[in-house]
Amino acid sequence: MEKLRSTWYSPRLRQDVTVARFGHYGAPLLLFPTAGGDAEECERMLMIRALRPLIDAGRLKVYSPDSVAGQAWIDMDQSARHKAWVQNQYDGYVYEELVPAIRRDCHSDDIELLTAGSSLGAFNALTSVCRHPDAFKTAVCMSGSYDFTGWMDGHHPLDFHYASPLHFVPHLEEHSEQLARLRNRFVILAAGEGRWENPAGAWRVASTLGARSIPNRVDLWGPDHDHDWPTWREMLPKYMSEMT
Repeated sequence: MEKLRSTWYSPRLRQDVTVARFGHYGAPLLLFPTAGGDAEECERMLMIRALRPLIDAGRLKVYSPDSVAGQAWIDMDQSARHKAWVQNQYDGYVYEELVPAIRRDCHSDDIELLTAGSSLGAFNALTSVCRHPDAFKTAVCMSGSYDFTGWMDGHHPLDFHYASPLHFVPHLEEHSEQLARLRNRFVILAAGEGRWENPAGAWRVASTLGARSIPNRVDLWGPDHDHDWPTWREMLPKYMSEMT
């Protein structure tokens, strides 16, 4: 299996960022790490091994970035406003830097991406498709944490508002191009019902999306699936095998 690791300086994030690519051909999947993860977390946690049959068959090519925003959220020394700023800048990095890099690597100026993530990575996957439905066609959100209001210390700056689908999706203009595109996208909200899971979060997102006629589905995997990598290693290959 071919692997490539790339690093560049992001002016939006004001730091170096790394992206790992696994595979040589196939549908591009932007796979976000968990809160404290880096570009190679998915490999260390054996997700790439779980996806390898699809990667080796040329059906899937996986791109995984550093979790810059996630690391900011869990940094207790950062202010709530700064965390929201980093999250919004991270979205700009994804759309303005990472998506074009992936498209160049795929030799296509307009190829549409799949995206996925677990835990806080699910939030980034959801945000990517909701903010940029011109680039992302499907999001697989596994065991997600979707509402960061509790981390905002009572603040609600614009950086937070526009980075949070639960908050900006209800206010999208009815006849906007963004909402029209979103209504032709699809979001899977997968969750276990075992230890440390919170399926209520998935249902809240489903309600928010459904109220705007954005296609989505909640998949509950039962009480024997915990908020942990064995669950996600079972989930993602199943969904990717259906989509590629």
